[in-house]
Amino acid sequence: MKIVVCVSLVPDTTTKVKIAGSGRIIDESGVSFVLNPYDEFAVEEAVQLKEKNGGEVIAISFGTDKYKEAIKKAFQMGADTGVLIKSLTTDFDSFVVAKNLANEIKEISPDVILFGKQSIDYDGVLIPQMVGEILNIPAINIVVKLEIKDGKVIAEREIEGGKEIVESNMPVIIGTQKGINNPRYPNLKSIMASKSKPIAEKNPVYTDNVTEVIEMRLPPSKSKGKILSDGASSVPELVKLLREEAKVL
Repeated sequence: MKIVVCVSLVPDTTTKVKIAGSGRIIDESGVSFVLNPYDEFAVEEAVQLKEKNGGEVIAISFGTDKYKEAIKKAFQMGADTGVLIKSLTTDFDSFVVAKNLANEIKEISPDVILFGKQSIDYDGVLIPQMVGEILNIPAINIVVKLEIKDGKVIAEREIEGGKEIVESNMPVIIGTQKGINNPRYPNLKSIMASKSKPIAEKNPVYTDNVTEVIEMRLPPSKSKGKILSDGASSVPELVKLLREEAKVL
């Protein structure tokens, strides 16, 4: 079985985000970058599929040179080879990412393509479905359980108010959600082995964005709260504050 897992590098969730002087990107000075947490579930699922069915796991990323770190983390978890589609700029949108990933995936012709359901930086939940549309293959996102049996893929996905069972032929795109597995912690042996695994570099085929970031803004800081401690007699004051300050009435 040939399995592709697409991985991305994102700012650590503990990072205090600052806007760069341009007002259109974040200031990366002092920012720690990590493998997108949802992609960890995708890598783990890819490695488990390889362990059950045999084959190979190919980790692919689109981005600048530092995105190799996402592929290296996938290596430590058990991926076999990697491909970095190397962008010379950080100014790329989801469409450019999807087009370049789809182009590479088409060349590889895998049985299963795994993504995290979304990246935690932009939270667009776009790439898996975009790649599926470009390649004209099924894309099932927010998957919490995956089974491959008799050449069929059976996926359980979260929907509002419940869960949905979807059956598909291969090739298929799967977007993983928390709960599908417990990502393994790389041991020393796998970390050392990852150092010799190859990462092929390729130039992007598509570079034209279809969207543009006009401006980024940090959310307004929270104002100080007020405590009304007079019980029921505080109700008129509370209503006044909700109407005049919070403007929710």
